[in-house]
Amino acid sequence: MRGTIFAAGLLSAVLLAGAMSAAGLQPVPVSDDELSTAIGQLGDFDYGVRTGASGLVRRAPEAQARTALAEAVSSHEDEYVRFRALVLLVGFGGREAEAAVLEAVADPNDRLRAVAYGYFEHNPDPTMAGRLLAAIETETSEFVRPALIRALAAHDADPAVRERLVADIDRGVDFFRGAVIEALGDYEAAYALDPLMRIAGETGPLQDDAILALTRIGDRRALNTLASLQGRDADLEPMVSAAAASLGADREQHARFVADSLRFAATAGDQPDLLRSAASALGALASTGDIGALQVLFDVGIGAPDAAREPIALVLGTFAMREPTALLAHLETRTDLDQAALVLRDAFDMLDEDLEEERFFMTARAAFWAASVPSPARTMTEELIRVLEF
Repeated sequence: MRGTIFAAGLLSAVLLAGAMSAAGLQPVPVSDDELSTAIGQLGDFDYGVRTGASGLVRRAPEAQARTALAEAVSSHEDEYVRFRALVLLVGFGGREAEAAVLEAVADPNDRLRAVAYGYFEHNPDPTMAGRLLAAIETETSEFVRPALIRALAAHDADPAVRERLVADIDRGVDFFRGAVIEALGDYEAAYALDPLMRIAGETGPLQDDAILALTRIGDRRALNTLASLQGRDADLEPMVSAAAASLGADREQHARFVADSLRFAATAGDQPDLLRSAASALGALASTGDIGALQVLFDVGIGAPDAAREPIALVLGTFAMREPTALLAHLETRTDLDQAALVLRDAFDMLDEDLEEERFFMTARAAFWAASVPSPARTMTEELIRVLEF
């Protein structure tokens, strides 16, 4: 009953916001009591209630929402509500968010610490480098440490941070080493090229991570390593080709091979390793600015059977979270926007990346308000808001 009443109230608010958006106006304020109730429902077991509550908070005036969310982060009795409140608060940004994450880095709640480190990844502060380095000595949570690693990578102007990240390529369990390698690739850490080339050249569980990192870094010194890998492993070949393409070696031919590999694996039905390799390779190419790779991922993912669609959707969802502006720009060009949005919905349902999803949502909402009426950008963001329910 509670969910039904709330959903009806939210529907009215969303319809009102939609009607007002054509005139370029912001949504009308909600009462403090309504906002407090919605924040308390961020941890509700009912998916519809949680989603509706998040939507109402996102549509509240920013100053009002920031104040209420900051209070919930600091004092709400439900730990999951504190977490979700911090995610939404970071999405709004501002001084309240900065103050909250500074407190959260020392919070016993793993989820809050992960969000705090995610904030500092996207809002690097040189004065935080020492604190992040101290945290990496003691942070062992599988849920938190990858976020801390990425925050460190965003602060790699500090020589001590570079030294620590390079050392951690070869230290600890493979899960954390993989997180380091991925972060080094995402942040184009050419200073880590030598150990990454060594790992890429050796058969092992982190070889594919290292090859993808080399693709993103784009340093031609890696060409000899990549050349030595060609023809050694059929499932690895799309990643090797993507890396070679990113370095300018027969780019068109290599990129075509990766795309053809994905199309073949998606229809073969018995090539899961090749499928994951090709999808990851195209995702890495897309992160270097190759919009053609992004187009292939959507084209194949939309028509693929479920077993093949899932790994492609995961790559697209990760790209959306890492590069939301580029993803939105591509979606504006698609004539099958409704189907592309469904692929993203599948991805977000599978990924457990609340903060990164929220960054995507806030970027999309900002694009919605900035777009003229009518325009491809307004049509695209309206469709995303509808399908992804934010």
